Amino acid sequence: MKALVYTNTNEIVYRDEPNPVLNPDEVLIKVEATGICGSDMHAYHGRDPRRVPPLILGHEVAGTIISGSQKGSRAVINPLITCCTCYYCDTGFSNLCDQRELIGMRLAGAYAEYVKIPSRNLVALPETLSSVHASLAEPTATAIHALNLARIKSFRPLAELKVMVVGGGAIGMLVGLLLRGYGCFDILLAETNDLRGKSAAKHTGCQVFNPITDSADQEDSFDLVIDCVGGGKTRELAMSAVKPGGTLVHIGLMDSQNGLDIRKLTLFEVTLIGVYCYTAADVRAAVKALDAGLLGDLSWVETRPLSQGAQAFSDLDKGLSASAKIVLVPDSQT
Repeated sequence: MKALVYTNTNEIVYRDEPNPVLNPDEVLIKVEATGICGSDMHAYHGRDPRRVPPLILGHEVAGTIISGSQKGSRAVINPLITCCTCYYCDTGFSNLCDQRELIGMRLAGAYAEYVKIPSRNLVALPETLSSVHASLAEPTATAIHALNLARIKSFRPLAELKVMVVGGGAIGMLVGLLLRGYGCFDILLAETNDLRGKSAAKHTGCQVFNPITDSADQEDSFDLVIDCVGGGKTRELAMSAVKPGGTLVHIGLMDSQNGLDIRKLTLFEVTLIGVYCYTAADVRAAVKALDAGLLGDLSWVETRPLSQGAQAFSDLDKGLSASAKIVLVPDSQT
């Protein structure tokens, strides 16, 4: 099969790879759409020790089942594989499973013609939802998981909160869109790439500002701050912006250096929530939200052929794409 393979730092190669060999509990998926995630970009930059080249990346997937009892059905993949029997899986926190695996991390991912996955990790794809839009189920599930945790910890409903979203990438866009769908309209989105900032303002309806060039006093102003980048500078912005008694949700994994003001966290009783992935229920909820149109028309999503994936990674690396999400599709679909 043809696949896009991460071979070295800042190097992605489109080449022939062996077809997946199935284990008894697995099914084969013919890939129809795979999104480029921020974590794939971290790997591309050589900043993720968990993703060791050569490796087929890609975990935001929709396609058609071509083996097993559900052959011919379209599905979204839940790429987080868990044991289903440990304490965390048994109590509804499967994303914290000690034995969790994610395709495209140590296991081969979906920047390929085919990918294998346990049959229990499939979510039926409604006929009304395109594969490209369905491939956003994974990042949407992350956004849903984050907002559910924020809702539990917040003193008031999400719709009543003043919110800052840090980062106009796919997670930031989806968080903004979901918040508006939940009835929250007092949202400020911070984005340093002006191309993405303009796209975020157009498609989410959020107020957008560039924290590098726009002067604005946001200190101690927000009930809820969601850092969708997770870098030292974005944590610094998030910590400054959250108000006493407020909540800071940390999703991004850019780095683990600096930016966290422990003194403010303590003196002002700021709630800090770490977010990793999602549960199976979050993935199912994401598919329903996408199919119901809760996230709008998704016209900000860009598609490119899998064979041109290396250029897509390069464009994202250099900030040349206004789109917060590039989805790779088989060359036969372009």
